[in-house]
Amino acid sequence: MNQPRVTIASVVEGEGEISALPVLLRRLMYEAEIWDADIQPPFLVDRGRLVRPGGVENAVEAQARRVPADHPGGILVVIDADDDCPASLGPALLARAEDTRSDRRTAVVLANREFEAWFLASAPSLGGRAGLAEDLEVPADSETRRDCKGWLTHHREDGVRYRPRVDQPALTHAIDLDLARANSPSFDNFCRDITFLITGKRGE
Repeated sequence: MNQPRVTIASVVEGEGEISALPVLLRRLMYEAEIWDADIQPPFLVDRGRLVRPGGVENAVEAQARRVPADHPGGILVVIDADDDCPASLGPALLARAEDTRSDRRTAVVLANREFEAWFLASAPSLGGRAGLAEDLEVPADSETRRDCKGWLTHHREDGVRYRPRVDQPALTHAIDLDLARANSPSFDNFCRDITFLITGKRGE
């Protein structure tokens, strides 16, 4: 008997993640030997609107309709932590999301401080990609740096600024996932949350 397909519906705050997040999710699915996952196109919501009362609730309610109740998977919310404390904002948003649809597995991930910090955490694997220099090293403050996009622009050799909508999907395809997990606690948490959505258990 065929098992139901893993289905993941996501909510993001940046236009770059609309293309980049599905790339990342498919890479993690392949690592888990899941070849036919249904990765729904991410739902774009302004961060300010998402964190306000009713914001994450409305987004989760909309995405719940895209995840069949009898399928593994669930709803994934990915936003930048910016200047907020991930340890405070993340659980608060998750509690609101779970109160809205307790019948769906839900994960809320805050990239500390932004999605691009995960690129810095795996910088050596990105050398020569998207105009970046060949000999990149992981910066000591990769998890706390305020302007990761600026770091990426500074380390390009083609004179072009980092462009999230163009460069984010390509760099997401190239990052060393193990290196990113080793250097970025927030990325490691992201991977654990994907394991939870798939299996209902937290990954190690």
